Amino acid sequence: MNFLGIDIGTSAIKAVLVDESENVLAEAAVPLATSRPQPGWSEQDPEEWWRASERAVNLVRALDERGFGELRAIGLAGQMHGAVVLDESDRAIRPAILWNDRRAVAECAELEAAVPDIAIVAGINAMPGFTAPKLMWLRRHEPDAFARARALLLAKDYVRLRLTGEFATDMADGAGTLMLDEAARGWSQLIVSAAGIDEAVLPRLLEGPSWSGMVRPEILAGWGIDHQVVVAAGAGDVAAGAIGIGAVKEGDTFISLGTSGQIFVARDRYHPKPGTLIHAFAHGVPERWFEMAALLNGAGVVDWLARILRENDIGALLARLESRLRGPSPLIFLPYLAGERTPLNDPDARAVFAGLDQASGRDDLALAAVEGVAFALRDAAMAFGGELAGGPIAMIGGGARSPLWMRVVASVLGRPILRLAGGDTGPAFGAARLARLAATGEPVAAVATQPAIVEIVDPEPALSDVYDARFEKFRALYRSLKRARSSRAATADRRRPAKR
Repeated sequence: MNFLGIDIGTSAIKAVLVDESENVLAEAAVPLATSRPQPGWSEQDPEEWWRASERAVNLVRALDERGFGELRAIGLAGQMHGAVVLDESDRAIRPAILWNDRRAVAECAELEAAVPDIAIVAGINAMPGFTAPKLMWLRRHEPDAFARARALLLAKDYVRLRLTGEFATDMADGAGTLMLDEAARGWSQLIVSAAGIDEAVLPRLLEGPSWSGMVRPEILAGWGIDHQVVVAAGAGDVAAGAIGIGAVKEGDTFISLGTSGQIFVARDRYHPKPGTLIHAFAHGVPERWFEMAALLNGAGVVDWLARILRENDIGALLARLESRLRGPSPLIFLPYLAGERTPLNDPDARAVFAGLDQASGRDDLALAAVEGVAFALRDAAMAFGGELAGGPIAMIGGGARSPLWMRVVASVLGRPILRLAGGDTGPAFGAARLARLAATGEPVAAVATQPAIVEIVDPEPALSDVYDARFEKFRALYRSLKRARSSRAATADRRRPAKR
């Protein structure tokens, strides 16, 4: 009996085939493209998610055809907060609006005014990346598209629809819409109504290990499988990553570093923290929640810079920097390409290199980008106050593959970083675990265990001392630029002619 996890990420679709002993039999990734038709916009074609998922699954099948033939269940993970609106024929009306889209600023203010205690109900203040404000924006700016909407889905749930014909989501992904009553684990009629959304268009809510449907017979026939394959409800990507490394017990903590970044703490009860910009969301397993510092700018910042520098092999770039790492970059980089959530809630924040001169080279730029993301992680960690223990912390996602990321993050945070077996497969592996739970009915605690520790990377005292000082400069740079933005905006307001 084998299990397949599919993660609908932002930069790629990832699929991993796992056996009953949790050995990874095969894995594959298919890249995705993001369109940015206007400044601050970020969109993808849902149909491309499906095509890339088909390719990823077929690659896995080709790598281990015998193992794939023993497939019994599929779990889904995916990027959170998106808005996929479908018509009555289940076709996407427009491109999906993604988690790092910044267009719905005004709608956030409207939603906060309509539901003043939204952070208590939904676990976090309204921010442009969440689904509800995007739908409000759609109703205002694309009313024809909004009027045609007959169903709303999130990224992984669109793939579920194509696999099974079912409209469903899990609690963790539902939490990221800003429309979930986190304590009750159901849609909040108060928020849904305030956002002007018909609850009938929302998918049914399931716990992550629940059955959501069966793979369509015609798809199974194409795969050469003659038995039923169940599809688990799955989880939003960060919750799936947590399940993949066993972070389901009170206090379990880790860093996820993929295109975006998160600091995650598992909880056994719902306890929102309004005003801190810490997200308090339902977990992907029953009777569990999590608290999260969410960064919009993770390792994807280095991917962006590598394209500009025409560094085609990001792994080779990071390895080169790691081999030369003796001290910090002479530059300071604010990584806010997509604005920032925790701890800033500033969709207008922008990325900046400071300290450039004629001697600055590409390696200075690239190392500063890595350090900037690590500084942002430290800044976000401070939003937890004194709640984060100072011991070792695991890191998962693409960043966990790189010794450079591990060294820099350990030294910036001043705490050991753990690399776990399979941690770089992240949400896809967690999705495979949810598939297993759906197929076998085993207790969550028996499956969601912590993998073996592969490596411990300790902080380097010489680097940590320098990074401590540079972190304060990093924060001061952001504050000074924000003051300058505010000053320019105030000046522009004074110069704007009065309405008659």
